[in-house]
Amino acid sequence: MKDKCAGAANLTTPTLKVKKCPACNEDVEVFSTDLEVKCRNCGFIIYNELESCIQWCKYAKECVGEELYKKLKKEG
Repeated sequence: MKDKCAGAANLTTPTLKVKKCPACNEDVEVFSTDLEVKCRNCGFIIYNELESCIQWCKYAKECVGEELYKKLKKEG
């Protein structure tokens, strides 16, 4: 399962996006595994629009590992 799961690709090998801070327009680096990042210029919190298989796949903990699973799993 672990070797064939395309849904976890951005979680097991993080990708980087550069977003603009909505408060000061500064570039902010956000990795695919970040839930939130603070702008170094003004302190505004930028949230990652993270939608992943972690929320629904019964193999998620096994696939990405317990530490990353706990970080990304939304309890609700």
